[in-house]
Amino acid sequence: MTPVTSRFDCQDAADREAGLEAAKIALSEKQCIVLPTDTVYGIGADAFSPQAVATLLAAKGRGRSMPPPVLIPRPETLDGLASSVPDGARALAERFWPGALTLILQAQPSLSWDLGETKGTVALRMPDDEIALALLREAGPLAVSSANRTGQAAATNADDAENQLGEVVAVYLADGERPRDGEALPSTIVDFTAATPAVVRQGAIALETLRQVVPELLAEGEEATVAEAAEPTETAADESEQS
Repeated sequence: MTPVTSRFDCQDAADREAGLEAAKIALSEKQCIVLPTDTVYGIGADAFSPQAVATLLAAKGRGRSMPPPVLIPRPETLDGLASSVPDGARALAERFWPGALTLILQAQPSLSWDLGETKGTVALRMPDDEIALALLREAGPLAVSSANRTGQAAATNADDAENQLGEVVAVYLADGERPRDGEALPSTIVDFTAATPAVVRQGAIALETLRQVVPELLAEGEEATVAEAAEPTETAADESEQS
């Protein structure tokens, strides 16, 4: 039987609580939900359910060659999902999480999940959004991709998401426009699985800003020199609090 789609207005306190509970139940039943994040709206599924992740990819019209990133509720979750976290990655997480920064790391080999053709890696992010974090704290890590069909514009509100994804999503959590201010930009993605870390997608956080924390960070498409590849420079961590 096709699940009934529900929509909740998270700007109403009672509806928000009901929506978070409905989303938690839907996720436990391996269904997909739509949630606001600090960048754009996302379609989410239980990261540890191959069936749920497969449903998410099918909803977007995407294959296993494009695995979704995983959103986490707190920085401490990083060590539970990734192995041998480099100092530079940890420094960026300390500076920019919660926020629009995704880190590609080696996944913990003991985890029983299937996000697609990840080649043993996982992309992790802690979003800076109250509703997203509330759900993540209740439901645990979620596989989340932008709430749109592949090739279409990312959804910046629940209407956009519902128009594209329809009844394949069990629960829609609506909370106005995302982002709340400024242009809708994706998170910046930094790959820490090579000898020298590199930006593989430029997004909301500029390269120059990231290099204040990790000076050796390569720009998107930039190749490391032979010396850099052989002997990565030490990370310079910024110990100041995130503003």
